[in-house]
Parts: sequence; C-alpha cells; structure tokens
Amino acid sequence: MARECDVVVLGMGPGGEAVAGQLAEAGLDVVGVEAELLGGECPYWACVPSKMMVRAGNLLAEARRVPGMAGSTRVEPDFSPVHVRIRDEATTDWDDAAAVERFTGQGGHFVRGRGRFTGQGRVEVESGTGRETFTARRGVVLATGSGPAVPPVSGLDQVPYWTNRQAVSAAEAPASLLVLGAGAVGVELAQAYARFGTRVTLVEASARVVSVEEPEAGDLLLRVLREEGLTVRTQARAKAARYADGVFTLTLEDGAELSAERLLVATGRRPRLDALDREALGLAQDARRVEVDAHLRAAPGVWAVGDLVGEGAFTHVAVYQAQVAARAILAEAGLGEPGPGADYRAVPRVTFTDPEIGSVGLTEARARERGLTVRTGLAQLPAGVRGWIHKAGNEGLVKLVEDADRGVLVGATAAGPMGGEVLYGLAVAVRAAVPTATLRDMMYAFPTFHRSVLEALTDLAAD
Repeated sequence: MARECDVVVLGMGPGGEAVAGQLAEAGLDVVGVEAELLGGECPYWACVPSKMMVRAGNLLAEARRVPGMAGSTRVEPDFSPVHVRIRDEATTDWDDAAAVERFTGQGGHFVRGRGRFTGQGRVEVESGTGRETFTARRGVVLATGSGPAVPPVSGLDQVPYWTNRQAVSAAEAPASLLVLGAGAVGVELAQAYARFGTRVTLVEASARVVSVEEPEAGDLLLRVLREEGLTVRTQARAKAARYADGVFTLTLEDGAELSAERLLVATGRRPRLDALDREALGLAQDARRVEVDAHLRAAPGVWAVGDLVGEGAFTHVAVYQAQVAARAILAEAGLGEPGPGADYRAVPRVTFTDPEIGSVGLTEARARERGLTVRTGLAQLPAGVRGWIHKAGNEGLVKLVEDADRGVLVGATAAGPMGGEVLYGLAVAVRAAVPTATLRDMMYAFPTFHRSVLEALTDLAAD
C-alpha cells in the first residue's frame, strides 16, 4: 500500500510526539510511526517511573534520618507499592492507548510498525498488516531515539542482564544487584534499590561516578553512596560476564570477581540509526549521530530531533528541538514564522540521586577545553544556614564557572537537597548571560539552599 501525506514522523518518543502533535494541530496531514509505545522511553521506562522509585527510596532515607532530629522511627521497606504505582499510575500497565488517542485527537494518523527512512520523503513501514509506504509532500522528521549502549564485555550478550527497562518494571527488589556503569541512570537506580535493602555493587570504568559532571559533585556523591552502604568500584573495567544457577558474575580486568542476583547494564545510550538510509542523508557508515542545522534540518525535506542529534539524551532537549523543527516546517508551509534556531548554551541536566545534582552549561573542564579564560566559585553545603538547619541529609555544593573575559557564567552545578530546583535560576543566568556582578548584587532569600549561590559568587570574586 502507498499513501501520501504532508509529514511523516519516524519515531514517536517525546520529541517525535511533540513535533507530530504540533504539526497536526496546525492542520497538516501527519503520520506518526512507532514500533513500540507512543511516548517512547521517558513515560514508560525512564524519567517518570524511575523518579517514582527515587521518590520512594528518598522517603525511606528521610524516615531513617528522624532519630536525633524528631524522635524515633522504625522503617520496613516494601517495594510492592512502588511497582504497583509504576504499573498503574505511570504506565497503565505499559499501555499507550491514552497517548494514541491524544495524538489522533490532535488530527494525526498513528501507524504502529517498524519504519525505515529510504530517502526522497519516503518512509516504509512493516507492521502486523503488511508493508506500507508513506510519501511526505513537505518532509520527514526523524526521531528514532536511542537504545542501551552495551559494552563489548565477553559473554555479556549471552546472559539475561537488565537494562533500565527491566530495572524499572521489576515487581520486587532483588537481594543483590551489580550495576555496570555509574552515569546518571546507574547511580539513580543503584541508590533507589539500595534503600529498599538490595546489596548493590557499582562498577565504573572511569575515576569518578557521574563523570560528565564536575569532579566535586562526583566525589560528593561517591562519598554519600559509600556511606549508605553501596560498594563502588571506580577505575574498574569488566572483562567477562557469566550467569549460572541464578547468579550473575562479572570478572574485572584486575581479576576480581563480583556476583549478584541481578546485573544492570547502564553504560549509556546509542542513537538508533539503523532505520535510516545513511546514503540519502549523507551520513558516513560509522556516523554516531545525524548532523542538523540550527533549525534541525538534516537535508532538504528532512529534519531530526531528539537523541539522534547528539545534543543530550534528555526529554527536555527533544521537546525543545521539536518546537524549533515544527516552527521551521510550518514556516515552509506558509503557516507561520520560523523563529530562532536551537541554542544549546544552557542545556540543563539533573541526576536524581540524594544529593540531587543539577547542572547547566559547561563544566570547568569543558570551558577550559574551549579556550575560555575561566574563573570558578565554590560553596560547600552545609556552609549555608539552610544546610545547617537541614542537618541530616544536607550534603551538597554550588559550583560556578565564569568566562572571566565577559564576566558571565557559562556553567553551574547545584548539588544537594532539591539541587535540580536550585538550578533554575542558574540556568536563567547562563542562558541570558547575566553579568556575575549583577548576580552578586541581587538579594537571595534567607535561609534557603539557593542562598549558597551568593556564597559561590563571593568565592568567585576572590579567585
């Protein structure tokens, strides 16, 4: 079968869903193609359900902090309410009927099947009813997302390891868990499970956990995780994996062997490029992302959004890019103005551990790599009064990275209680290039966690 339409959106994760919905609401004939669940990773296996796990684990941690602060408590972890909440509230038992109805209600046409972009505005879809070809008059939006990046560990492909999907959908907490990879996903799930009584061992090849963040933030989190009883092995590379009699075993390059009931592989994600005709896009066979311009155009009549673009595998990046791409497509259709291109100077990211790590823009190392004249300011919690008041669970810091030649922030990190919320003001400062002199001259509410920003600015001025 063959059908013409205005736009085909290949991949209906957060970015694809957002751009498809906007175009359909504007009156274009839009076909959205998705092989799995409409909405993608975020609502079913990532951002939303994992944060329900984190929230539950944090409640247990807070309860354990009561002694010496407000009386006494006895905590008995029970993972079943977490699973029920994820199944019933977050994912409706991993069913996307509501999401499909929302999209079709916007005027879109949804096709469940495995699509492939074959060039010249064409997308071929294999579904349960056969093969369909869709020809787009105005363009194709590529939004095929990413999948788990599995390291080349001998035997790993022969064992039934978990990815984030199995870890989030599990009905019970395992007695023990090996986590390979200490990026955001690895540390979040490791800490959450540990708070439910799972014996957790984290294995990380680099020198620090959350190595993309500031070293001070990684060192802080590492200390807290170890204090909570997690075993963390940094600068440790897995050499081989095996599974027998219900036990996973990792052999490290130094000869050490680690075993647990479950193994979670959390070593990053890799853009899904297999559904794209590389030649039609001008992509090299070893390309790891789709190159786009400021308006997310990858080629004439082709746009790309989300993880494919390589500007951060975050829902908020994909949805932001969807808005930029939708404006450009509608402008070409004579239905609006193109608006500004994508600006990545202030991309925010949050690691939802405890302490929570929020960061925006460049780290100190990245800023120096770009040749900037760098000054930094650091405030350690509980230096602030709010941290002193908070007492139990008050670990944190604020680090600022300034382009000294311009006198503006190019990066910032807020780690600690509600670090991701404290980040908002710092993100505005980075995005709007607010002079650090102006930031220093502001009033900061007392006593708050965000008042530590003022302490970091004071330290910055003394650098």
